[in-house]
Amino acid sequence: MKYVLVVPDGAADYPVKELGGRTPLEVARTPHLDSLATRGRCGLLETIPPGFSSGSAEANLSILGYDPRKYFHGRGVLEAAALGIKLGPRDVALRCNTLCLHQGRILSHSAGHITSEESARLIETVNRSLGNEEIVFYPGFTYRHILLLKERWSDQVSCVPPHDYVGQEVEKLLVKPISSEGEATARLLNELIRKSWPILENHPVNVRRREKGQLPANSIWPWSPGRRPRMESFQSRFGLKGAVVAAVDLVKGLGVYCGLKVIPVAGATGWYDTNYEGKARACLEALEKYDFVYVHVEAPDEAGHEGKAGLKVRCLEDFDSRLLQILLSGIAGCEVAVAVLPDHATPVSVRGHTPEPVPFVICQPGLTPDQVKEFSEKACQSGSYGLLKGEEFIRLFLKR
Repeated sequence: MKYVLVVPDGAADYPVKELGGRTPLEVARTPHLDSLATRGRCGLLETIPPGFSSGSAEANLSILGYDPRKYFHGRGVLEAAALGIKLGPRDVALRCNTLCLHQGRILSHSAGHITSEESARLIETVNRSLGNEEIVFYPGFTYRHILLLKERWSDQVSCVPPHDYVGQEVEKLLVKPISSEGEATARLLNELIRKSWPILENHPVNVRRREKGQLPANSIWPWSPGRRPRMESFQSRFGLKGAVVAAVDLVKGLGVYCGLKVIPVAGATGWYDTNYEGKARACLEALEKYDFVYVHVEAPDEAGHEGKAGLKVRCLEDFDSRLLQILLSGIAGCEVAVAVLPDHATPVSVRGHTPEPVPFVICQPGLTPDQVKEFSEKACQSGSYGLLKGEEFIRLFLKR
């Protein structure tokens, strides 16, 4: 038996008024996802442990069977691994957005989804102006970069994820120390944020973006600090050789630390224009060599962060018709188990992540279906698996 686990990031939602009180999953035309629900068994999974923020790192760790309470050491270290950045044992890595501020508030966590080329030029300028031997900015993918603090700095600071605080006042969101150990680091990070403003405000990249009617990336925003984690490999835990297909560095980095082979896909952007078909084909090719493939799709999450219900519906329909259909056709008649679930909810009304349990479906040869006929938050509540928590899901799916 081989296994495919597909994660449409942030697909779960709340009922939306403009959708007639239904969720995007209930409205979207997803015949292939509904077919899996009809042929499989469904339930709900708690991916966020009590007391944890509703982050994608924590949620994806849970899905893969790694307890965030033990293995979560910040999002920055995972994305640094995806970029090939080597961390010393005392180094602190943070995710660092280039975002748009307006009138003292976060207007866009992604500066209107600035391109990788534009954003890299900005972060390179910031590094030349503010970086040194202890403070290094590394360009990443689109608006997602890495800030590395070497040796003497602390991870004992509280930083908010900007995508969960769109529209809120910057001064209330600045970095705070968790303990006395983090006081100097908090001061440093807030100083870097403020010093980035005059550097970026009239940068040629932002001048051109304004001329085109686009949002400027006029601030950096470091968050999710941590030190290098130690993790057991997925193969040593579950006895399966695995691979990951993803566009975002968070999931790629998680794959690196879990010992999953990261499969590159040309045109995979982490946005609405991602190469859905390419991801499906990459998964099918990976199944020829690997026992387990983890496929991650970021688009529904980004639509949720933008608060656009219609766009989220479109992303779910694209996911179903352009990825899931190809994948299911490619494995028809094969001994392959398939599971689909969001990592967390990203309600369009909230424009951020929330911690509610997410719907899931498992479909595998020889499995007797339950009574669920469609894949949605409400429908999966009546699934035969009930409510699972943490690694219960992956052990159920893999029968380990």
